[in-house]
Amino acid sequence: MEARERYIETNQIRLHVMESGPADGPMVMFLHGFPEFWYAWRKQIGYFADKGYLVVTPDQRGYNLSDKPKGIASYAIDELAKDALGIIDFYQRDRIFLVGHDWGAAVSWWVALQHPERIARLVIMNVPHPAVMTKTLFTNAKQMAKSWYIFYFQLPGAVEKFTSADNYQWPVSLLAENSRPGTFKPEELEAYRQAFLQPEAFSSMVNWYRALLQVPSAAPPSFRISMPTLVLWGINDVALLPEMADKSMAFCDQGRLVKFEKATHWLQHEEADTINPLMDEFFRQT
Repeated sequence: MEARERYIETNQIRLHVMESGPADGPMVMFLHGFPEFWYAWRKQIGYFADKGYLVVTPDQRGYNLSDKPKGIASYAIDELAKDALGIIDFYQRDRIFLVGHDWGAAVSWWVALQHPERIARLVIMNVPHPAVMTKTLFTNAKQMAKSWYIFYFQLPGAVEKFTSADNYQWPVSLLAENSRPGTFKPEELEAYRQAFLQPEAFSSMVNWYRALLQVPSAAPPSFRISMPTLVLWGINDVALLPEMADKSMAFCDQGRLVKFEKATHWLQHEEADTINPLMDEFFRQT
């Protein structure tokens, strides 16, 4: 099914959004992570549109064709969550199904904590509950070593100079080398390169990490996740310890964890044939 392009103005910025499926279908919004964009969900869009869902896949702020506001504070988790809520409001939906991967999963956790009444069911891929992430990042030596890039990204200008070298080959290689062989085709990697080449894009993308450590966020009313939640986790994630997936379930009132022993961080790419029907079944439960 053909995807439709639109721009949505919300939270004082303009977001580039791709949508597919019937306008009156149940809405599922997919939030991508770093260093991706809406294209990260290309293996999910057609599947769910054909099942009758309204599929909404935005470029999150700072990425690809969405606005790239100045300043680190513009990328605080509270602002990112407001963007997601603004999209839900644009489509005039009381509640939706929300799916997030990587940073998109972090935003999804936060929306679910701050505005649980807006999320009917939640799917998280390869990012732990924020309370688990914060504690593990600063108390577990193994996780600190895996998260070296978070601290490196704090250096003003350094990562922009490094990543832009050789036509953004490093972030392209990040996708290709940390996934199962053959996951990303050459033409798909080139699509990512073009997204990185958008003016101010990579600096804005890195500002998400800078805001994580430099901009305080308001604590949610509760760290409990109340809605039905499906956590999907690729065990061979080079950046995140799998034990954090198990610890995250302690915060979910109605949680289910499914691990993929042969998958990496790039779960929705590698295991689409398995996770797509799994998510569809989860959404259809009453």
